[in-house]
Amino acid sequence: MRHDYYFYDRQELLSAPKVPIEVLPDNAAVFRAIAWEMADEIKRKNALGESTVFICPVGPVGQYPYFVDIVNGENISLKNVWFLNMDEYLTDDKQWIDQSDKLSFRGFMERAVYSKIRPELVMPESQRVFPDPNDPGYMDQVIEKLGGVDICFGGIGINGHLAFNEAQDGLTPEQFKQLHTRVLEISPETRTANAIGDLNGAIDDMPRWCVTIGMNEIFNARKVRLGVFRDWHRAVLRHAAYGEVSAHFPATLMQTHPDALIRATRFVVDLPD
Repeated sequence: MRHDYYFYDRQELLSAPKVPIEVLPDNAAVFRAIAWEMADEIKRKNALGESTVFICPVGPVGQYPYFVDIVNGENISLKNVWFLNMDEYLTDDKQWIDQSDKLSFRGFMERAVYSKIRPELVMPESQRVFPDPNDPGYMDQVIEKLGGVDICFGGIGINGHLAFNEAQDGLTPEQFKQLHTRVLEISPETRTANAIGDLNGAIDDMPRWCVTIGMNEIFNARKVRLGVFRDWHRAVLRHAAYGEVSAHFPATLMQTHPDALIRATRFVVDLPD
């Protein structure tokens, strides 16, 4: 079956999307916008004497160099900030891959974010939380203790997944929204796309298992901010904005979120001739 929305031009795409779309000139502009929203929210919550709680991705990652520069340059304290990372790859025995592995999200955050922020500003290690395959319920406990998530930042996978919440055609949208942090097998589509982006196409070396924050935790964040900036995001953006709400393409659930936004680069919005 042909889906007409995949072929919407700019005017059609932006005429009535079911998720708000912010169009920015290029990738750098998308990443800067994410970084500044992170920094501005932290400054706002710091001024109120309140904790800031983010769900953070490793993909997209282009926002982090800007964020580090803003924090260091403006002396923004992260001492009352919690980063709840979305997910991590697992070994075949369903344990975290080693932090030294180039694919490790924990390793990336340490190398590219935490170690780059001035020690007097960075948050304690206890406030840098990754979903744990041995204690998946801990993420919900942290969120409940902190009074909820302020903003969930992320990207959209080729099959519409948010974090590693892979499509499950057998579930209704409401059932999918109730999925919590868990261990799951990564779909062939996601492994292929990630192998192209991260391992030069070496799909046989891509992990088959992951632990992911749930759609429940994502959907219940007060705000959700997603970035799309790759060539294949052209179809992903159109499906997310106009497709039927379903567990077949999880990003469509954002159509029912009270404060969701997709930031898209101009070349994702404009189809090639």
